[in-house]
Amino acid sequence: MAQPVIWSDESLSNIEGIADFIGRDSLYYAQVVANEIFAAGESLHDSPRRGNMVPELNNPAIKELFSYSYRLIYEVRDTETEILAVIHGRRRLESVEQFNQGKG
Repeated sequence: MAQPVIWSDESLSNIEGIADFIGRDSLYYAQVVANEIFAAGESLHDSPRRGNMVPELNNPAIKELFSYSYRLIYEVRDTETEILAVIHGRRRLESVEQFNQGKG
């Protein structure tokens, strides 16, 4: 079932930070990675349940999808899918403020 994909302010800020970091070495690759992350997120429009459950949260509604070495953390809802955060695959989820506060 197709449904809209919503990008949280935090996820957009995360992608901006990722692009800034990569852009220190290559503006081209910064754009490539950012575009791929957005494409991966938008691909959830048609199949939002395809990702894996985030192991740290043990909540079947919150899933993750990888793009390059980045985790797109998202929540599947009845009428929409929201990208909650985009973090490096080695980063501990506990370091993401919204998950520490129980918002995710």
